Amino acid sequence: MRQLLIALMLTAAFPAAAQERAPAARRGLADLAYVLGQAHGLAQVCDDESQSWRSRMLRLVELETPDAAFRGQLFDHFNSGFSAAQVRHPRCGAGARAEAGRVAARGRDLARVIAGAR
Repeated sequence: MRQLLIALMLTAAFPAAAQERAPAARRGLADLAYVLGQAHGLAQVCDDESQSWRSRMLRLVELETPDAAFRGQLFDHFNSGFSAAQVRHPRCGAGARAEAGRVAARGRDLARVIAGAR
């Protein structure tokens, strides 16, 4: 499932610059940034010290080329998702792993919606 999410996020989801997107699509990007933050937070809790989810967030911003205000909002959403995941799951366990699966599914769904909102 993780590979599908990654493929979706790095290909079809980002064909247009953020400033060219409709407000609903910009909201979808903010939601996706939150989900990426959640995924990063859960990975960190479960001893995955890689920066892969953070790197994907940076790639999203690079591809979207948002204006400064929206760029800040995207990073705020990422950081909020990160914090929320770590507060909800301070330790790795079945709950954190299940949450990671739900987060991946949510990211996949968001990426599909964003890709369709060209």
